[in-house]
Amino acid sequence: MASDFQRRKISVVFGAMDADDDGYLTEADFRALTARWLDVRGTGSGTPEGGKLAAIMMGWWATLRDASDRDRDGKVSLDEVLGVVDELPRMPGAVTGTASAMFEAVDENGDGAISAAEYGRMIEAWGGTPADDVFALLDTDGDGRLSHDEFTGHWYEFWAGDDPAAPGSWVFGRV
Repeated sequence: MASDFQRRKISVVFGAMDADDDGYLTEADFRALTARWLDVRGTGSGTPEGGKLAAIMMGWWATLRDASDRDRDGKVSLDEVLGVVDELPRMPGAVTGTASAMFEAVDENGDGAISAAEYGRMIEAWGGTPADDVFALLDTDGDGRLSHDEFTGHWYEFWAGDDPAAPGSWVFGRV
């Protein structure tokens, strides 16, 4: 069963994804999140970059829906997400797979690293807190960039971890 801390941090992300604020995640919510992210980037949906981001986000929706929608009603509740969160420590490959997709979405220029500016745009699109202080916590080697390995480790900490002191607990901003 998810701890209070896990419930709190997952609730923050769930709320950011629930665009219509109806208490469920749906395909429409992921389309709205994608549109917000494209708007923050100043990228059109018809561009190659826009198409790539949309494909990643809609792929994430399909993965989330398939793993979480236990009653198969086409929408996912917070409790359904938390049910999957309980299983994630035993499924590291599933978590790192979504981390790789998200890394690709955040790494706008495709240089193999996430800059503070790229990360900040992701946080802004998700409706989170400003990323200045959070990025510094995530940049554990202090090089001003998040490598794929750094990001993947933090992503795993966020979704499968339960340590409020872990830098990855703040992937989507302060909890």
